[in-house]
Amino acid sequence: MAFPWQDISWVLLDMDGTLLDKHFDDYFWETLVPDEYARKKGLPLALAKDLVYARYQREEGTLNWTDIDFWSRELDLDIPSLKEGIRHLIEVHPDAEAFLQFLRQQGKKVALVTNAHYKTLNLKMNHVGLLDYFDEVISSFDLGTPKEDMRFWEILQEKISFNPDHTLLVDDNAEVLDSARRYGIKYLLFKAKSSSQQDPESHPDFPSIESFLELMD
Repeated sequence: MAFPWQDISWVLLDMDGTLLDKHFDDYFWETLVPDEYARKKGLPLALAKDLVYARYQREEGTLNWTDIDFWSRELDLDIPSLKEGIRHLIEVHPDAEAFLQFLRQQGKKVALVTNAHYKTLNLKMNHVGLLDYFDEVISSFDLGTPKEDMRFWEILQEKISFNPDHTLLVDDNAEVLDSARRYGIKYLLFKAKSSSQQDPESHPDFPSIESFLELMD
């Protein structure tokens, strides 16, 4: 892919699934949490999964969706402690650090923009050691609204003064890319390979990449 880097000033990068392997999150929320909920409540695992997944569905696309303190209260589980217990599963996508180094060499401004809760953000960044690559680190909890809401981009622009016409966003969530497109961010890429344990899946509405190496030719 011959990418028009000469037109880009800011690069906005999602964390989970984009820079980091989403396998950690998939395993945590789809397997570990239902297992622990079943154990604590004395429920059959199948029933526990149904109950937990129904609660997830109600909060999808809201700040609660990634608020681990909310889920600790909602499910009566110590979610931060459970995450800490499997921190060894937190992995950087193989191409991610090379891409961050490439962006630094290109002189681009780089922001980590994530819906992750502060506690999750701190756990993961402390584990993988990527913080020094970013000019800004922004959680949706800083701005009071998730990335799926167009207001996120309005508040973000006020905060870091990016020009939408000269900004690239890479994310593995199409709803997030859609809200950014509606706001006017010009360059949008869908990260098709979000988990090392799943096949890449491109999106029909956005240009897709499996690896950041495609942008470094």
